[in-house]
Parts: sequence; structure tokens; C-alpha cells
Amino acid sequence: MTQTAIDLTTDSRAAIADALNQSVAETAVTTMLAQNFHWNVTGMAFGPLHELFQNIYEDHFTAQDDLAERIKALDAHAEGTLAGMLKRSKVTEHDGTASDKEMIEAMLDAQETLASTLAGCGELAAGHGDTLTEDLCISRGQTHEKFAWFLRSHLR
Repeated sequence: MTQTAIDLTTDSRAAIADALNQSVAETAVTTMLAQNFHWNVTGMAFGPLHELFQNIYEDHFTAQDDLAERIKALDAHAEGTLAGMLKRSKVTEHDGTASDKEMIEAMLDAQETLASTLAGCGELAAGHGDTLTEDLCISRGQTHEKFAWFLRSHLR
């Protein structure tokens, strides 16, 4: 049965919010990763990569807010500390010192991680009847898979 946030049980809201906080954490770390690579990319593909990394961090900045607002709609706490996000995230920081190919590979891995995390979050939400969170996760997951495709195309 499909339910809105207010109709979900307290335990359901807590479980979904925890999965969403994982998604926010990984999105936040990936946002900074993309901005770092945007600042530091060099090489023959500078122009297109500089622009792609900017498109990624601008998209992800908005996505963090969308995910966190869904957490708040579930009447839960949205993790807002960098330390908490870094601790929770499966995406790791990078100092930005890398070749353009290494940056692409790191960003590709981050996009694939995010798509997987969001797919899991969407499945969890669907299992609790929360189709609104499921829809958000599907949409975000599709975006991350699209960015992964763009990045993968640079490596072929």
C-alpha cells in the first residue's frame, strides 16, 4: 500500500531517513570531489572535463537539498556535518592531485556508488510503501548513471 510520509510508521520513517542520510553523505562528498577536480583538472581534455565536473557539482549541490528535504518530510534529522558525512560515505575524498584519467576514474566510481546507494534506498522505501522517496531515489539514480556514462565515454 502506498503511503505518504505522515502515514508511515516511526520505524519505517527512521529506516528510510537513515538510507537517505547515506545518500546525502555520498552526494556531499561527491559534490566536493567534482568541485576539486573542476579546479585542478589539466591536460588536452581540460575544457570538456572542467565543464563536466562543474555540471556534476552544480547538480549534486541541488540534489543534497532535495534528499535532505525528504528526510525532513519524514520528520527525521538530516545529517549536516562534514565529519559525519565523511564517516558515513562510501565515496572518499581526494586531494585533487591526479591525471585527468585518474580524475575521471575516481568520479566514475563515485557516480556508480551513488547510483547503487540510491537504488538500495529506493528499494527500501518501496518495501515500506513510500513511493515518493522511491521516486526521488529512482530519479537521482538515473542522473548518476547518466553522469557515469558521460565519464565512461571519456575512457574509451
